[in-house]
Amino acid sequence: CVFPFQTLTAPAPFADETSCQCRAPHEKLTIAQARLGTPVDRPVRVYADGIFDLFHSGHARALMQAKTLFPNSYLLVGVCSDDLTHKFKGFTVMNETERYEALRHCRYVDEVIRDAPWTLTPEFLEKHKIDFVAHDDIPYSSAGSDDVYKHIKEAGMFVPTQRTEGISTSDIITRIVRDYDVYARRNLQRGYTAKELNVSFINEKKYRFQNQVDKMKEKVKNVEEKSKEFVYKVEEKSHDLIQKWEEKSREFIGNFLELFGPDGAWKQMFQERSGRMLQAFSPRQSPNSSPTRGRSPSRSPSPPWVFNKSSPPSSPKAASASLSSMSEGDEDEK
Repeated sequence: CVFPFQTLTAPAPFADETSCQCRAPHEKLTIAQARLGTPVDRPVRVYADGIFDLFHSGHARALMQAKTLFPNSYLLVGVCSDDLTHKFKGFTVMNETERYEALRHCRYVDEVIRDAPWTLTPEFLEKHKIDFVAHDDIPYSSAGSDDVYKHIKEAGMFVPTQRTEGISTSDIITRIVRDYDVYARRNLQRGYTAKELNVSFINEKKYRFQNQVDKMKEKVKNVEEKSKEFVYKVEEKSHDLIQKWEEKSREFIGNFLELFGPDGAWKQMFQERSGRMLQAFSPRQSPNSSPTRGRSPSRSPSPPWVFNKSSPPSSPKAASASLSSMSEGDEDEK
C-alpha cells in the first residue's frame, strides 16, 4: 500500500493507527535490485529504529540517509518504549510520548512504529513488510548480544548509514551535567522551585545569592558602558571645541597682525596722527621775501646803561669809562 506524501504538510502516521495496511505480496529484494529500481506497486520499505531521546540533528541526518538510500523508498521508524529503554539502556530525559511525537514531525519519516522491539524478529519484519534495516555500522552490543543487528546483516537486509560526529544524546546530557549550576540558577530565576529542580535548601540560597551578584555585575557593566559612552561624547565635544578654538585663534592672530603688525593699519594711523601733532606744535616760519618791519616810533631806544649781552666790557677800565660817558650824557640831557 502506498501512502500519500504527507511529511511536509502533516505529521507522519502511527503504524497502529493507519487504516491502510500493506497487503501486497512481499517479494524479497536485493540491494542491487532496490538501487536499480523497485516494483511498480510499492516502494522499498526501509526500517530504522532507536531511542531518539533529546531528538537532535544527528538523529535527523541518520533518518535522511535512510530515506535516500534508494530512488523510491518508504521509511518506517521504530521507537522503543520507556520500559524497554530503561531496562536495557537507562533512564531517558524525554518520556516515550515526547519521543514518539518528535519522530512524527521529522520530514524524512513516513510512519512511526511505537513500542518497537529491542531485537528485530522475523515476525516483526514480516508484519511490517520490511525490505531493509538502516543503522550505523558500529556493532551495537545490548541484551546479551555483541551486535543486535548481526542476524540482519547475515540475511543481507542491513544497509549502513554514517554517524554525525560531535553530536549525540550522551554529549548533550554531559553538557547539562557539566553546567548544572548554571542551568539550576537560570531555572530558579525563571520561577521554578527548588523542589522541582531537586535542589537543597543551602544550594538554593547559594544560587539565589549568585543571581543577585550577577545582577549587580550587570548593572555595573551597564554603568561602565554608559560612562564610556559619556566620556567618548565629551572627548568628541572637546575635540570640536579645540578645533574651533584653534580656528578662532588663527583668525584673531591674523587680525592682530593686520592691525598691529609692521605694516599694519595701526602703524599707518599712528604715523598720520604723529605728523599732524608735529605740524600743530611746530611754528610757521616767515617767508624770506617779506619786508623787514620798521621800528615802532613809540618804542624808545635802549638806554645806554644796558649792557649788550653779546659783548660785555673787556676790562674794568673800560667799564669805568663807559660809566663816565653815561653820566656826561645825563648831564647834557639835563
